Formats: sequence, structure tokens, C-alpha cells
Amino acid sequence: MVRNDLRNVAIIAHVDHGKTTLVDEMLKQAGAFRENQNVAERVMDSNDLERERGITILAKNTAVTYKDVKINIIDTPGHADFGGEVERVLKMVDGVVLLVDAAEGCMPQTRFVLQKALEMGHRIIIVVNKIDRPDARLDEIGDEVLELLLDLDASDEQLESPILFCSGRSGTASFSQYETGTDLVPLFETILNHIPAPEGDPDAPLQMLISSIDYNDYVGRIGIGRIERGTIKVGQQVIVGDYHETRKPFNSKVVTLYQIDGLNRVPAEEAKVGDIVWISGIENITIGDTLCDADNYEPVPFVKISEPTVEMTFSVNDSPFAGREGKFVTSRQLRERLFKEILRDVSLRVSETDSTDSFIVAGRGEMHLSILIETMRREGYELSVSTPRVLYKEIDGVKCEPVERLVIDVPEESVGAVMEKLGTRKAELQSMHPVGSRMKLEFLIPSRGLFGYKSEFLTDTKGEGVISSVFEKYEPYKGEIPRRSSGSLICFEAGEAVTYGLFNAQERGSLFIGAGTQVYEGMVVGASPKSEDLVVNVCKKKHLTNTRASGSDDALRLVPPRKLSLEDSLEFIADDELLEITPKSIRIRKRILDNALRAKQKAKLK
Repeated sequence: MVRNDLRNVAIIAHVDHGKTTLVDEMLKQAGAFRENQNVAERVMDSNDLERERGITILAKNTAVTYKDVKINIIDTPGHADFGGEVERVLKMVDGVVLLVDAAEGCMPQTRFVLQKALEMGHRIIIVVNKIDRPDARLDEIGDEVLELLLDLDASDEQLESPILFCSGRSGTASFSQYETGTDLVPLFETILNHIPAPEGDPDAPLQMLISSIDYNDYVGRIGIGRIERGTIKVGQQVIVGDYHETRKPFNSKVVTLYQIDGLNRVPAEEAKVGDIVWISGIENITIGDTLCDADNYEPVPFVKISEPTVEMTFSVNDSPFAGREGKFVTSRQLRERLFKEILRDVSLRVSETDSTDSFIVAGRGEMHLSILIETMRREGYELSVSTPRVLYKEIDGVKCEPVERLVIDVPEESVGAVMEKLGTRKAELQSMHPVGSRMKLEFLIPSRGLFGYKSEFLTDTKGEGVISSVFEKYEPYKGEIPRRSSGSLICFEAGEAVTYGLFNAQERGSLFIGAGTQVYEGMVVGASPKSEDLVVNVCKKKHLTNTRASGSDDALRLVPPRKLSLEDSLEFIADDELLEITPKSIRIRKRILDNALRAKQKAKLK
């Protein structure tokens, strides 16, 4: 049976190419909102962090109805670190809409997500978005996408994918680059005509693959997936297991069943083959599980999620200020939270260490882990984290490390500075070509080489550069890469930072704190331009005497401190430092807080 009343499609693209904005317009034009309804911009980015950063972190489902056909749309993240989200939701769809920015063209993540879709044999609809940009390159983009498809060994059918020209913000689409279009009807029509309708037997034994997990305090874990075969009903007895047989199959019962309509979940009594549904009532359900008919256990093969490439140590906060600001501070609470996260995020790994107070967390990149840290601190957790480390592999007896494909778009005058810095970080130039007044450079660089580079890059390009990378492959170890050229300014004693002490300390480097900040011995309060660490006393007060001199008693002027965000702090910390994370503060500190002990340790190592 072919379900002609249904289409399942995912929208994939590089970060910031306009996926979520296009979905907004699709919802509006398909009548998902009332005429007078007040709708937020980028309505699919419902999470606070997504709204603040302007990026999609979690894949989300919505559905619109066009010409009596229900179109299930999945909005996916564009950032490479959340590739695990994209990989698994592609199992739920029959085709993809590939968005390409009309000015930036094909970027690393475009390549990554497209490769995954091609491997699964999905039909592709190419949408050139943001055609109203003044720097749009409409003549060249189509050729670039075709080259990419050829490069990724697309089939003949995939090479003949239709191309549309859209403006997501204006809500227009057309088949010709010379016409702007008036609405998104061409896109809806192409989805109906080009994306195959789901096929299957609604009377066959049930088979449903869980591709995503949601959590609700009232009903517990909610499995989200597509029905591959058969029909599912409320109250139905099922057997749950996974293809790789990591645990024993178990019997359970479907308590509630929901389908999506617009942005709302609508209760349903039953759903048929091809439908994407939400089910609850099955304890311990996880991504990759298959729900089968109680009399016919046959799990569906599940895509192997790419391995993590970066790890960090998460441990209990043991600084002098521990427990002052956080609600969850013990190792038990930290352990529970981390193991709860891996149930939802398939590309994360958590392993225990010899110490009960610390855990090794591995993910796709610094951004992936920093989003987890930020989410935890907002929930009231207090913890300390180490520097990011790459995960090495031994392949045929050779030590190998992850290498990333790095694409940089910079003004021409910044090319020299960027290439010099990347040369010291063991990057190899792959291609270089002009795009208007700018240059687009492509490198292969060890993942280690990117740690701490972003802030340097923005300085070198005066904030005008665009940088993005995606994991490429493992290659033999490239040798030592210097992590940081500057040292740290370390606090001499506990107390409150005062203007007099800060005034003397700012001559040694740039400060991270202002007057009135509470500090402790061993806390990093600034960056030194020299490679050595310096101990400074920011709590030092001026000795009061009854002697006055003109000039020396003028008001002391402090340079405004450099405020570090979570990502900046993760880039800055050295191997002998930790990042102390609390709901209200982010502090950098030395692992050994005592200045004398640390000096002895350093002398021993020398």
C-alpha cells in the first residue's frame, strides 16, 4: 500500500543557511496559525539556548497539510557538533530538502549531511536560499551543488534533483533564478511530486523504529519514531528490543499515542505505516529500539552513529567557593545528570574513572560539550571541567588522530595572518579561490589545532572572518602543536579584589575580573602576554600614611576587564588548569591551588 496522503521530509543544511526561518514560512502559508495569532520568529527553536545563540541544537518535528496531503517536516541542526541528531532523524524520512546559502555556497556541514542522506538513498530537493542577498551568486551555486553530488558518488536519479530558488524570510520560491516568486507553492508542489510517499502493509505485524527521545516529568520517557510496517494502537502489547542486541528484548504496552499537527501534539487512537508518532508508557525505551508485534519480534537495522572525537573530564567542584551558588553539587547528582543525558543524546559517551568524583565525557566537539555544560549550569549544577582532549585511535599499529575539514571565508588582507597561524597548527591547504572581494580557503587540520583558535581568528580578521569545520577522517599523528602562547595571572591570596591591587596587576597583562570580585589563592584572574605564569596580588591595599603628594593620589584608572564566555574560557584554559562552573559564575583556576606547592611540582617536572 502507498500512503499518497503523507510525505516525510527533513530539512538539512549548514549552520545559519536559513532552515528554521523557511519552516516558519511553510507553517504560515499552510495555515498552521490563526490569522490573528502572535507567532515568534524561528518558532521551531523553542529552547532558550537556541533562541539566544540563533542556532538549532535539537532536531524537531512539525507537520503541515497541503492539498489534503500531510507533510511531516523535521528541522535539523546545522552545526557539525550536533550531527548525531541529523544522522538518526534521516531514518524517519523518505527524502530531504537541501538548503544552500546563495552567497556562501556549499560549506562543510552541507557536505556532511548530504553524504548521510545519499548513503540512505534518499531523494534530494535542492533549495538555493537567501536569493535576495546583495552578494548572491545564483549562476555558480547550482554548479557547486552538482559538483558536490558528483564528488559524493550520487546516483543518476539523485544527480537529476530539482533545484528551486527561495527566500525563506520573504516566503517565496520559484523554479527560475530570474523570477522571485510570490509564495512557497512551488516548494510544496515539488515535495509532493518528487519525495516518494511511504509504502508498507498496514495489516502486517508492527515494526516501529525509535529515532528520538523526549522526556516529560509526568509520563517519563517518550519515544519518537516512524512506523515501518503495520498499525499501532493505544493499549497494544509490544515487544521492545534493538538490532545490535545490546540487551534482552522485553514486553511492554503502549499507554498513549500522539501525532503532530502544526506545532501541537494531537492524541490518536491508532497510526499506520509511514506515520511519525510519539508514544509513552514504555520504561527504559531508548534510541535505536524497535517496537514489534508481541508475536513477531523482528528489529529494524539502525544507523551507526559516528564516534565522538573530543573528551573532557567533568568532576565535582572542590574549590574554596564550592557549594555557595549551586543546587546540585555532589558526585551522585552529577553522575545521575550525565547518565540521563546519554539517554537523549546518542553521540555522547560518559565513562567512569578511578575516582568517584570525576567522569570522562566524550562528544563531537567543543561546542557539543559546551552546550551540555551551559544547560547543566542553568539547571543549578556546580562542577569543574578540564581542558578538551582529542580521542586518539590506533589503526594498523599507527597512532592516529581526528582531522577536520576547515573552511574559512576571510577578507583578502587577512589571508596572510590566517595562513601563518594555521601553519603552526599543522593545517594543510587544500584549495583557495576568490569569492568577490573575499577569499575562501579550505584546509585539513588536526582537531587539536582548532582548540583555542577561534578568538585568535576573530582578532586576525577584525571580526569579519567566517570559520566552520566538520570531522573528515583519522590520520597518523601530526606531532606537537603549541596550545597557548600566553601565560596566566594567578591570584596570590583569598579575599576581595581592590582597585589598588588590580591597578598594579593590569601592568602585567589583561585582567578578567573587576574591583569587588571575590577571589581565592590559585584562581586565574587574567592573561599574561609572556608564556610564563605570574602570581599577582589583586587584594593588596594601599598603606595609609599621613603624607600626601600631588599627583600620586589621583584616582586610579582601571582598564575594563575582559569578560570571558564559557566557550572563551574553554579555549583559554591550559592543561594544568580547570574551569569552575556554577549557576552564577565561571572561574578559571589552577589544579593545584597552593602557589608554593605548584612551584615545587613545576620544579620537579623540570
